[in-house]
Amino acid sequence: MAEARSEKLVAELKARAEALGFDAFGITTADARPDLPEKLRVALTEGWHAGMEWMEETEDRRSDPLALWAEARSIILLGVNYGPETDPMALLADRHVGIISAYARNRDYHDIIKGRLKELAGLLARRAGADVKVFVDTAPLMEKPLAEAAGLGWQGKHSVLVSREFGSWLFLGAILTTADLPPDAPHPESCGSCTRCLDVCPTNAFPAPFRLDARKCLAYYSVEHKGPIPREFRAPMANRIYGCDDCLAVCPWNKFASVSREAKLRSRPELERPALAELVGLDDAGFRALFAGSPVKRIGHARFLRNVLIGIGNSGDPALLPAVEARLDHGDPLIRGAAVWALRRLDPHRAEAMRLDRLSREGDSSVRAEWDGVV
Repeated sequence: MAEARSEKLVAELKARAEALGFDAFGITTADARPDLPEKLRVALTEGWHAGMEWMEETEDRRSDPLALWAEARSIILLGVNYGPETDPMALLADRHVGIISAYARNRDYHDIIKGRLKELAGLLARRAGADVKVFVDTAPLMEKPLAEAAGLGWQGKHSVLVSREFGSWLFLGAILTTADLPPDAPHPESCGSCTRCLDVCPTNAFPAPFRLDARKCLAYYSVEHKGPIPREFRAPMANRIYGCDDCLAVCPWNKFASVSREAKLRSRPELERPALAELVGLDDAGFRALFAGSPVKRIGHARFLRNVLIGIGNSGDPALLPAVEARLDHGDPLIRGAAVWALRRLDPHRAEAMRLDRLSREGDSSVRAEWDGVV
């Protein structure tokens, strides 16, 4: 009798999840991945988390769902398909366009998913008389391996969850509950001998299959890193101004995503092919207006312009020089420094002619180093 009630409840939850716009649904137990503490310890010991200190600070809770909530018995993992309608890598050929990662071209997915999770969790609480907690990836919960345990897909060699139905394009959210729900079978790893995601990485950020070193990852530097982009990663950034989709975009399983259920999340047209010439002219208010509700807004105006100026430096277009020079006097040294690098790339003779005068007036050591070309 209890088993029948559980199956009926799960069927109701799945139907409601689909109605809410979730494309994938699976259940695992809270203790399904006892291997996670060791996996996380290795990554932190190796320094693969780069400057993301919060991963170390939350290690104990991050490595074990029961450390987050000891009473949890089951975890519902849910996915939303955000597969782009066009190949993100095609934009690399147009150096006048700034590439924004596919996940960031709409409303912030944290806001989208959390509201849906709360509604579904409320239904579970009412039906099962159980306690519930919802998590998106801002919380210290390792959704990807848990989603693998719940049968949504498997962690590919690029470390991102891969789905047979949606390729590498799933937003993930989780509901922890005290209810005992029947778990789904874990999904076996199905990458085979394919290494496309590893081979395409412009900075060799994968020390081995299934392992990502953020210290070499363009997505990390353009989104999480707060200082100047290290010199060795600037040219490889090309015109990527927020995130990097290369390893996701080449996954062969994406071909099935195009014939799966229609994606619920659509890109905002103005964020699909934004011109670098327009983006570099944004002041703080303009930046906030354009990216209202977008995850891009979280990095702030200075880091965003840093990325745009790197893109301009890689554009090879001298017509953008006036916009670059206009940023040489910006109040933020992060922007000034990126502008100097862009100037040196587009017109090294002009940069050298300006160098001594600018050095005499520049008080920031990082910007001075840019003028000297030694950063």
